Amino acid sequence: MRAESARHLLRVVVDTNVWISSALSASGAPALVARQVLETRRPVFSEATFAELESRLWRPKFDRYLGIELRQRILHDLGAVADWVEIPSDLAQQTWSRDPDDDHFTRAALAAHAPLLVTGDADLLDLSAIVGFRILTPADALREWDGAVTK
Repeated sequence: MRAESARHLLRVVVDTNVWISSALSASGAPALVARQVLETRRPVFSEATFAELESRLWRPKFDRYLGIELRQRILHDLGAVADWVEIPSDLAQQTWSRDPDDDHFTRAALAAHAPLLVTGDADLLDLSAIVGFRILTPADALREWDGAVTK
């Protein structure tokens, strides 16, 4: 894909739980979402959302499923293809979720003007009243994207 056309792809914030689920299993909605985001959309990270992915991916509980080289490659490749956003100071002070760590994803979506956040986290899914973007499960995002293709 040419760099020029890549800049015009739809930006999507993907929660850590979806990225990790996709790394653990090549099948299922999280893996399909990850592939579609990487192939036809632009993943968005802020420093905080990427730091969360990095810290969670290196947890010892994943050692038996994901080798060191694979985790390094995941982090490198995602970091290289992502659109990176800085969170403005006024946005950094705002909160929405019961879980303060989830606000990093909300901030990234708002800062990137991303129309979509994909997550399996109930605390984020409950924030449907946030104006400016939608929050969908991986399965719902796939249904929406499949519907867009068939229309």
